[in-house]
Amino acid sequence: MKPLIEARELEEIEDAARMPDAARILLVEDDPRAALLIGEMLRVTSLRGLVLVHTELLKDATQELIERGSQCVLLDLSLPGVDEVGSIDQIRNAAPEVPVVVLTECADEVQALRAIRAGAQDYLTKSELFPARLAQSVRCAIERKRNETRLARLALHDPLTGLPNRALFLDRLTVALDRARRTNTKVAVLFLDVDDFKQINDKLGHSAGDRLLKELAGRLRSMLRPMDTVARFGGDEFTFLFEELSSEREVLLITERIVHAASVPIRVPEGEKTVTVSVGITTVDDPCIGAEAVIREADVAMYSAKELGRARYELFDNASRHHADERVELESALRLAIERSELTIDYQPRIAFNGGPPLVGFEALIRWVHPQRGLMSPREFIPVAEDTGQSVAIGRYVLEHALAQLARWRRFRPDLTVSVNLSLRQLEDGRLASMVAAAIRASEVDAKALCLEVSECDVTRHPEIALHALEGLKSAGVRIAIDDYGTGSSSLSSLGRLPVDALKIHESFIAGIGNGSPDTSIVAAVVELGHALGLQVVAEGVETDRQLAQLRELGCDGAQGFLLGRPVPACDVEALLMR
Repeated sequence: MKPLIEARELEEIEDAARMPDAARILLVEDDPRAALLIGEMLRVTSLRGLVLVHTELLKDATQELIERGSQCVLLDLSLPGVDEVGSIDQIRNAAPEVPVVVLTECADEVQALRAIRAGAQDYLTKSELFPARLAQSVRCAIERKRNETRLARLALHDPLTGLPNRALFLDRLTVALDRARRTNTKVAVLFLDVDDFKQINDKLGHSAGDRLLKELAGRLRSMLRPMDTVARFGGDEFTFLFEELSSEREVLLITERIVHAASVPIRVPEGEKTVTVSVGITTVDDPCIGAEAVIREADVAMYSAKELGRARYELFDNASRHHADERVELESALRLAIERSELTIDYQPRIAFNGGPPLVGFEALIRWVHPQRGLMSPREFIPVAEDTGQSVAIGRYVLEHALAQLARWRRFRPDLTVSVNLSLRQLEDGRLASMVAAAIRASEVDAKALCLEVSECDVTRHPEIALHALEGLKSAGVRIAIDDYGTGSSSLSSLGRLPVDALKIHESFIAGIGNGSPDTSIVAAVVELGHALGLQVVAEGVETDRQLAQLRELGCDGAQGFLLGRPVPACDVEALLMR
């Protein structure tokens, strides 16, 4: 097609609106005389570098838009064989980003409203048209469309990384699943989470965390094919969409490259930081599945990778699906467990080797009497409570009930103590110290009679969080113990910084002592270390007389385990104390 008006400079008319430089305007008009008139009107406006392309047929217009594009379309609404809405739809389907200004023979409010609702930017009547009005309408339509496009991009892209956001990713995934149904092709989705990202923010600050995410996003984007999508799903989570896959092996190879690329040190102003990522993969065998369900499958596989050690990827399979269904059911039931009084607390005795009364206190252990599954141990449901944030409410429940029981028991034995475990979620809760202090006041128990136990793994993985939380708890006057000691590889320097009173040696080291095992030397070293730091050392999991005798010989301060007493309900403890 030959341009109706060639690019040229024209005299500026004082009252005409200014047009964008080098604008390419497509005129769709089946009346040659009207086309010439519109061309002459544009000729006398203040514009530089305008190219006006004219076509009489709608099909030629859509082809022109697909092949060469345009900054604006002037569309006659009286084209033969199509109504105004149909013609606007065809133009917008061919080039949705191009603004449309419609032209009509006479004013019609109903027609104008239909045109605007169909996506037109403006509605002009030919009989009332003059050069400045036409130029102003085209200029405003182009500027308005640019603003709409910019706002749409802001609404559908992450402002930090520039990647598609959750909404755009779900839309693209929905389209991909629909395409897979028609073409019988494979779709795969990855769910990536940065390991211990909160620790990075806590140590280096949120600005450093943001720079790290931007660098990581650039690496992830550079590894994909043009048809693939990577999105920032939220926080430190990224999702990937792969289409037209030849095999499952192909996506596994891509995932391996992603995990490797993410583990290369990233430079931030504070220095180089090496991060690791955990990735879940799902390949869609049933394209009828919804986008949200696909995301959940990849998310479940990602959590499996976390549980198996992090810095790895896991593939969603039937076992994962069964596990996911069970987990959803467990999460739902756990939310109601407290109000339904399904949670109970058992108490395990702890003895001392100091020559006084052997029974010195109890450890409070949460149990769940599930309506269908029966009695469940903490190992079965506490990880779920941690992931969902319910461990904070459960921890408060255990603390308040354990202190209330201790207040009753101290009528028989004023020197008794109680130990309560703290979860990582509780350590992260800024209200922990005030909550503990309030519970102590309500029970009227001496704060020193309460010992709060923190897992060594939580302390070593999140040292700054642990230090801040434990310092707040220490100011409340309670005692603090490092639980499961020996499983978290904490250093001497970090242990010396923490305001703790005791170490509890993990039961795995106790099992082999007294029979020539290296565990005897390890336990001896821990006892010596603890005493050198002024800490008490307690052994967990004592089950034989041989183990008990060896612990006494090694100088351990106390012990607990099945040999000394199994966890029992509060009523049994009270009966024991009365005897």
